Amino acid sequence: MSAADTTTPTKVPPPRQVPPAPPVAAAGRASGTKRSGGAAVPWALLAPCLLILAVVLGYPLVRLVTLSFQKFGQSQLWGFQPAESVGFDNFAKVLGDGEFWTVVVRTVVFAAACVVFTMVIGMLIALLLQRVSGWVKTLINIALVASWGMPIIVATTVFKWLFDSDYGIFNALLSKLPGVDMIGHNWFASGPEGLAVITLLVVWGAVPFVVITLSAGLTQVPKEMEEAARLDGAGAWGVFRYVTLPILKPIVVMLTTLSVIWDMGVFPQVFVMRNGHPEAEFQLLTTYSYDRAFVVNDYAQGSAIALLTVLLLLGVIGVYMRQMLKIGEVE
Repeated sequence: MSAADTTTPTKVPPPRQVPPAPPVAAAGRASGTKRSGGAAVPWALLAPCLLILAVVLGYPLVRLVTLSFQKFGQSQLWGFQPAESVGFDNFAKVLGDGEFWTVVVRTVVFAAACVVFTMVIGMLIALLLQRVSGWVKTLINIALVASWGMPIIVATTVFKWLFDSDYGIFNALLSKLPGVDMIGHNWFASGPEGLAVITLLVVWGAVPFVVITLSAGLTQVPKEMEEAARLDGAGAWGVFRYVTLPILKPIVVMLTTLSVIWDMGVFPQVFVMRNGHPEAEFQLLTTYSYDRAFVVNDYAQGSAIALLTVLLLLGVIGVYMRQMLKIGEVE
């Protein structure tokens, strides 16, 4: 008998049965149920926050709108006389007042200066942080967070001491320059110089947030694209303009819009710096509305000014949303 005859025959296993696929209709219903449930989850998570915002911001905004269309002074506040509806008379008085438009122009110029200086200085510091060692970056970030976390009232008080006409260290340092004598100089004797000091205070408090946010955005810029641009002959400005800035554009647009909103609403810096009584050449829209409401005791006109400021800021938000939609379409 040969070896081939003694070989045990190999058994082939039967083919496995594949389970039938679920019906298409059933699968569609299951996925549709999952999608609808998934869409409701974000709204359920946002509901507590939206409710709190509606309670905290909704009532004051409704009250603000109501007061702006009424005659409401001290007599109405104390209940001696009922509030009277006057239609658009308050808005007509405000818009027909030349002082209001002077304050609007001053506020726009002030906010624009703050935003430009904040964004430029913040971008420069963020770019420099990419070129320093790790421990230096850590120390700078600690200093930025400390200055950012300082209360506004404390920071304003410190700046008042720095620029004090009699004991201010800033005047003393400037006086050490050849041919410069700033001892006894009052920075708040004129509006432009005083607002320049307040601008410096606002920028000092806003730069840390911009630097930290831009530094996080710079970590997302691909190094390969920067190297490719340098190999193509682009300098430092060319790399920043054509590679870094387009990638950071959504962050820059967001920071610029937030800075405009915050700087248009500056109040405690001016109020505290001028000891609670800002002079006419220091008035911004926020302090002007406060004076009309609580100094002149015309709460209705103060509310009208505040509502016009809100509408102006809503225009800024509209521009921001349009820019973000354009960025989304391009991407």
